[in-house]
Amino acid sequence: MRDILPSISGLLADGERFALATVVRTFRSAPREPGAAMAVAAGGEVSGSVSGGCVEGAVYELAQQVIADGRPALARYGVSDDDAFAVGLTCGGTIEVWVEPVDPGARPPLPELVASVREHRPVALATVIDGPGRIGARRIVWPDRAEGDLGPARLEDAVDDDVRGMLAQGRTGELHYGASGERRLDELTVFVRSFAPPPRMLVFGAIDFAAAVSRVGAFLGYRVTVCDARPVFATPRRFPDADEVVVKWPHVYLAEIADEVDERTAICVLTHDPKFDVPVLEIALRTRAGYVGAMGSRRTHDDRMARLREAGLTEAELARLRSPIGLDLGARTPEETAVSVAAELVQNRWGGSGRPLTTTGGRIHREPAAAPGGAAGG
Repeated sequence: MRDILPSISGLLADGERFALATVVRTFRSAPREPGAAMAVAAGGEVSGSVSGGCVEGAVYELAQQVIADGRPALARYGVSDDDAFAVGLTCGGTIEVWVEPVDPGARPPLPELVASVREHRPVALATVIDGPGRIGARRIVWPDRAEGDLGPARLEDAVDDDVRGMLAQGRTGELHYGASGERRLDELTVFVRSFAPPPRMLVFGAIDFAAAVSRVGAFLGYRVTVCDARPVFATPRRFPDADEVVVKWPHVYLAEIADEVDERTAICVLTHDPKFDVPVLEIALRTRAGYVGAMGSRRTHDDRMARLREAGLTEAELARLRSPIGLDLGARTPEETAVSVAAELVQNRWGGSGRPLTTTGGRIHREPAAAPGGAAGG
């Protein structure tokens, strides 16, 4: 949904009524994850996607109906339906899509949600989508406050607590309660769309490969920081895709922000110079970062590992290091190398094999790996 926020913001600013379609549940090899969204304006304009093109036509028709009658709808599309091939979902999966009308003047105020996301402040939108409750009721939840009426106070208290837990982990999904908010019951379903701040990518070493890696990192949804101790190389002009460029010794900077590093953080050490990379890796491998990779040849890697052992790192800590960085794609140029790094980040997040799909069987889409280092959806 994050990708269509500019369109939603424009519709709200223009006072135009629209329908918002959101994937709330998937089964098997569904093309998009829960939280994927599509906005349909009353005038017919469409932004976003709920299935990568498979069922957009059917969802568009439903959205027009929702706009016309003002009643939200929960629809299922998949190969088990009689009209599955008619609507185009031939990938073997099933998705459930929640389609709701959005009135620019409705409460709680969605512009506040949009503003929070733009300012990288954590926020979540909770919507009652099924059960005996107030279907379509929304509540916006921040870490320190909430706004919107879901019904019984007990339900709102339970939702606020549970949503804040999901928000802390950047999770999107369903919550189930009794009609009055009783836990351990599943009569009422609340869909929660979390907008956690984007995951961070820390790129150490202001070289040409870093420019390509920062570019692909931004493409994957990371908030990218490039850091190097050499001011002549670490300039915003050389790294236009980075959110910030820091002139500081890498290990000094990482030590300063170590408490901010979490499981979604990707650390890419591209200096391949012992005086830079060994000190920063000594800190990086002891953080909670979900991905730590370092560039260099096999010989550089062996020398680096020896130096890190001398610095006191354990074998368990060293096992976290992806070195040489990236998947084996035969990459040579900075851009090709950045693609190999991006491929490894995606593999690390979802637990893929890294092999050609033509040589594998079973499901294509996977559940997240235990310690994701990839960008979160949103």
